Amino acid sequence: MKIISATCTISAVGPKQYPNTGYPEIVLAGRSNVGKSSLLNSLCSRRQLARTSAEPGKTQTINFFDINEQIYLVDLPGYGYAGASKVKRREWGEFIVNYLRDRDKLALILHLIDLRHEPMKNDMEASEWLTRLNIPYVIVGTKADKISRGRRAAHIAAIRKGLKLPSDVPALVYSSETGEGRDELWRHVNSVLAGQHNTDK
Repeated sequence: MKIISATCTISAVGPKQYPNTGYPEIVLAGRSNVGKSSLLNSLCSRRQLARTSAEPGKTQTINFFDINEQIYLVDLPGYGYAGASKVKRREWGEFIVNYLRDRDKLALILHLIDLRHEPMKNDMEASEWLTRLNIPYVIVGTKADKISRGRRAAHIAAIRKGLKLPSDVPALVYSSETGEGRDELWRHVNSVLAGQHNTDK
């Protein structure tokens, strides 16, 4: 996709703040510090569109990024940040669950998993829950530049096995550092959007 415009338009803390433009929403979900903001910047070819931090747990709102006045990329707070209080983790969990369960604009969920490691327990729990939403779903293995090309297939296979992914769920690799995987991921996004458009006709 050629990016003409990309803007963070809304940082929401509740449904009343969600946009009402009707654009389809592509959701980025994953553990804290898995690289959601970096991937979003890379997808949009912008260095500072989404603020990145070496400290996990910084994203505490649902951030809507308007892309070409056509779609939203939606950056969710990361799960699994041990430094947050139990109360805060519960609030974030309810906040995210309610958005994912009730929002009718969701077109695709990108579930980011660090390609270097096998899925953790909360990755497995998140994957199990996300796949039950019946929304198109894809695994994106981040930080691919940290793994040699010859080992990536084995790492993706370990992620698929750990998450017990059905064979029809795509699992892609991505490097925000090099941009590898960007075109493939955009092609997947566009194919999902095109399919939903044809269904709506």
